[in-house]
Amino acid sequence: MAINQNFLYNYYINLSTIAFLTRVEKLFNLKQKNKKFVIGLMSGTSLDGVDAALVEITGCGLNTKLKLIDFVSPPFPNGLKETVIKNSLPGKGAVTDICRLNFLLPHLYFDAIKTLLKKAHVSIDKIDLIGTHGQTIHHRPKKENFFGHTFGSTLQIGDPSVLAKLSGIVTIGDFRVGDIALGGEGAPLIPYFDYLVFGSKTKNRILLNIGGISNFTILAKNSSQDEVFAFDTGPGNMLTDFLAKKLFGAAYDKGGKFALNGNVDEKLFNDLVKKDKDIELQPPKSTGREYYNDLFLDKLLKKYSYLQPADLIASVSKLTPYAIYRNYEKFFKDKISVDELIISGGGAKNKFFIKHLQNYFGKNVLIKNTDHFGISSDAKEAICFAVLANETVSGIPANIPNVTGAAKKTILGKICLP
Repeated sequence: MAINQNFLYNYYINLSTIAFLTRVEKLFNLKQKNKKFVIGLMSGTSLDGVDAALVEITGCGLNTKLKLIDFVSPPFPNGLKETVIKNSLPGKGAVTDICRLNFLLPHLYFDAIKTLLKKAHVSIDKIDLIGTHGQTIHHRPKKENFFGHTFGSTLQIGDPSVLAKLSGIVTIGDFRVGDIALGGEGAPLIPYFDYLVFGSKTKNRILLNIGGISNFTILAKNSSQDEVFAFDTGPGNMLTDFLAKKLFGAAYDKGGKFALNGNVDEKLFNDLVKKDKDIELQPPKSTGREYYNDLFLDKLLKKYSYLQPADLIASVSKLTPYAIYRNYEKFFKDKISVDELIISGGGAKNKFFIKHLQNYFGKNVLIKNTDHFGISSDAKEAICFAVLANETVSGIPANIPNVTGAAKKTILGKICLP
């Protein structure tokens, strides 16, 4: 029996429409759901591995309530860090590698998710949503003219569409892009989370994250969201990680022990301060590996090659707490007397950083870890991207124009259906 071609065409069109509407209905139902199980993923500038947090989120916006169910941080495969770094540096990347990395990373993210769920004894079908930052490969938020158009740009690889297909879960990623499209820096993104979780009616707080790059959020007591200030202050662990490997054959300076065994050479330190033009820049501002890389240190390391390795890493390490304090001193000290400095990220465990931060800020400023407030310092950024994903499906803008310089508030991220 002959089958009418128009019938087949309409049949398959109807099937596609039904499948599409089913997905849209699922997304609508997700928006209406008050309590969600969300996985947040972060692989940052330190390139240590994948941070994966399983978070129970109730509500949204100012009514958000969080409960961290579990957290894992599996390392990257050997050699991947070096490959990502090579493809992040100007003039050294290869389009073939970037293309492959864009698909490899979601596979690694999915591996991390499976490890996380196994540890938490949670079935994957219980997960409502994934929020992933991706891996920043290049960040150029400053406006520049290119073929007659002026704009900033950024590129995070680890495509969320791939992860959505692998996991079967609605996935949201590429959170920076929308803000940059509106003229913003696209970073930092964590101040919105900081405001929701750490805002105080009685304390002036700085929320400091020391990852590969350092950034802080200024939360004056009893402030509104529009009064939040935040930006990247300079290097975090990035330069010290490079030196730990070059000088000591270690992945990083664990606990700051290499730096603590050395003495700061003031000449080298002052040369670093003079070289670092980003520290004195007026915010909003953001930075990354395209600025703080081995080329940043190359000439100075040759000039001071006579120093002992411990003295070299101590001198370079001091740039991190100096840049943090200098940005506070230059832009906020006359306006806000800080009561508490609350630290997260890998650098929160670096005793050299903590020692010098206390020296800079003074004994009257309490330095605390976010763990003190029930938020794991290791998991904080991964938790943040779970929250940002929840805000996206809830239709709530999560950028802060006062922070990024964007023209207006906007809903962040790309929603990728499984």
